[in-house]
Amino acid sequence: MRRALEVAQATPPGDIPVGAVVFAQDGRELGWGVNRREANGDPTAHAEVEAIRAAATALGTWRLDGCELVVTLEPCTMCAGAIVGARVESVVFGAYEPRTGAVGSIVDALRDVRQLHQVQVRSGVLEEECAQLLGDFFERLR
Repeated sequence: MRRALEVAQATPPGDIPVGAVVFAQDGRELGWGVNRREANGDPTAHAEVEAIRAAATALGTWRLDGCELVVTLEPCTMCAGAIVGARVESVVFGAYEPRTGAVGSIVDALRDVRQLHQVQVRSGVLEEECAQLLGDFFERLR
């Protein structure tokens, strides 16, 4: 999670600071991403999607079997779909997102038994630090 927090610092100005990193089973970093919705004018440019794309490119396949995604904020429904679709094995997230979180807050898309693929989840890792990063961002907007 410390690496995801570090990555979040690279978020372009104006975008919500979220960092995501995909690791291989052996611990190698395969890809990372930050939110770039405002910077790119792209509603799909979430940190998780960016990290998944980078990891798939690094591996040369869309299947991220055995990989772990570490992200500073609970993934939304779109990102949860990308995680399931990429067959990511596990997700670790920091801060909960009570308005849009799809890994337990609103729905639990990753562990729904009706899904083709279920994902292992660890939540609340360095939650205070992750929440503080977001809180500082929104405080500056006010």
